[in-house]
Amino acid sequence: MANRSSHRDDIPSSAAPYRELTVAGIALGVAQGIVLNVAFVYAALKLGFSIGGSTVAAIMGYALLRGVLKKGTLVENNINQTIASGINTAGTGVVFTVPALFMLDAKWRAEGLAGLDLQPIPLIIAGIAGAVLGVVVIIPLRKQMIELDRLRFPSGVATATIIRAGSSGAEKARLLAAGVLVSGLWKLVMLSGWLEGEAALVAARGWGVSHEEFHFSFGVLPDYISPVLYLSLMNIAAGLLAGRGGLPFFAGGLVAWWAISPAAVSFDWVTGPVTEQSSQIYGSMLRPLGIGVLIGGALMGVVTAFPAIQSALRSLASAARTVGAGSQVGGDEMKLPTLIFGTVAAVALFFCASLLSGISIGGAALSAVVGTLWLGLAALIVAQATGMTDISPMSGMALISVTLMMYLLDNNIIGAMVVGVAVCVAIGQGADMMQDLKTGFLIGARPVRQQIAQFSATWMGPLIALGVIYLLWSGGPDGQNGFGEGTSLPAPQGGALMGIIEAVKSGNVPIDKYTMGGLIGALLGAAPRPGLGVLVGLAMYLPFSITLGYGLGCLAQMAIQKVKGAAFCEHKLVPFAAGLIVGEALTGVGHAAWSILKPYLTG
Repeated sequence: MANRSSHRDDIPSSAAPYRELTVAGIALGVAQGIVLNVAFVYAALKLGFSIGGSTVAAIMGYALLRGVLKKGTLVENNINQTIASGINTAGTGVVFTVPALFMLDAKWRAEGLAGLDLQPIPLIIAGIAGAVLGVVVIIPLRKQMIELDRLRFPSGVATATIIRAGSSGAEKARLLAAGVLVSGLWKLVMLSGWLEGEAALVAARGWGVSHEEFHFSFGVLPDYISPVLYLSLMNIAAGLLAGRGGLPFFAGGLVAWWAISPAAVSFDWVTGPVTEQSSQIYGSMLRPLGIGVLIGGALMGVVTAFPAIQSALRSLASAARTVGAGSQVGGDEMKLPTLIFGTVAAVALFFCASLLSGISIGGAALSAVVGTLWLGLAALIVAQATGMTDISPMSGMALISVTLMMYLLDNNIIGAMVVGVAVCVAIGQGADMMQDLKTGFLIGARPVRQQIAQFSATWMGPLIALGVIYLLWSGGPDGQNGFGEGTSLPAPQGGALMGIIEAVKSGNVPIDKYTMGGLIGALLGAAPRPGLGVLVGLAMYLPFSITLGYGLGCLAQMAIQKVKGAAFCEHKLVPFAAGLIVGEALTGVGHAAWSILKPYLTG
């Protein structure tokens, strides 16, 4: 009979402490997080969306921990990618919000109006508060979302595949490498502009590539329902990982663009030239309606999921009373007292940031309370959306937060933005934490150690991102205008938020569409299919070019599984799809880094 005391080198034991939460893993995670934060802030200002850092960090972590130090483990690498992605994602929350203040200040001053008092301290404090709250709020949902509901969390699955393929499975590693190569080369083609045609010519003939999108109406369909495919293999790969679970999202996009859009034209809901109808439908109808559906679906999700959330909290409280629970050597989650302390501290920081923004004590208290409650709701939205589609509606939540707080704070823009920054950072952290916990669940890591790692390092992200934003803004003419319309860094998310702020100040907010969308979302949220309202709202909110690519990936996965079987998908399709995500991410990082360094290297 085999000796029961024997063990493999990848299984923890009292005789051989298992390498997981180590100095090497933490230091590497922090170093990678800083680099990714800087690069992705620049990329988000240029492209309007962020690139997840988990897969990139996992690949680099394996190379350094196993290749250089010769002693890294799977779960140690998981700690590395958890910290790196946490720092990076916290920066994304800042870059989607704060640039709006810089551009609005410059616009008003150029028009001869009073500018904004752009003080960095309230924004820094708000970002740190959001980073902490995002982690502590999402932890009670881990068991329900990951272990019981078994939500997919495609990026988490991809990262786990990378980590496992890095230490074993030569075939998976080759498939991963093939995906990286294919996606990376394709991204380079897109960045080169080789396939790009003139926008006017593409529109006239009805087909061709413009702005990395393939238009194929062939002059038959009007512009507002013309099929457009975003040429992103990463987008398609997310659908490959989601499969059947992503079909409601795809269906929501089809209804939005091929049912609501033509109805808007037929019933004269939009006015103006035909060439502008598509942008009008998206900007004035589908996007606000989608946000409303998101809110309504999430609210109904809170009602239906409340018993499960209560159960998770009771389990967490019971575990905290158990000897050793939540410690670094046992337990599933961080101790409940630690979560309570983190929440109280973050709310206090929230209050201080609001007070420093120039609003009254009562207004600061209102901001802290309302912001924290809204953050909890946003956490549920994010958990459902990322778990089922791999897409986080971060920018939409920022728009809602700022709009709400401007009403509550009598149009105090800085005070409203403090809440917007905190919420945007927090929901980004929540989404990232859940993806990382999914990765840990698949490779056998201890959730408490991941939670401790991200909790202790995530505060760096907002600080770094805000510094980069200030630096890039100061690099423009006369020490400002380094990004925005007419520059090489258009900051599209910041521009959208600036538009919302100006609309609120002028009183031109689509309350009717938010309300209608909320009712639709509530009805969908009450359906037996969990998260249906959130999925449909997210599909309406996003451009159809993204929804179409994702949907094609879902359909392709279903077809492959039918022909080849589930085992083929799990062992071959998943690592290849993970490689497609990694390849585009790595290429995006390289391009962002080159864009930053090129002026200095070429003189």
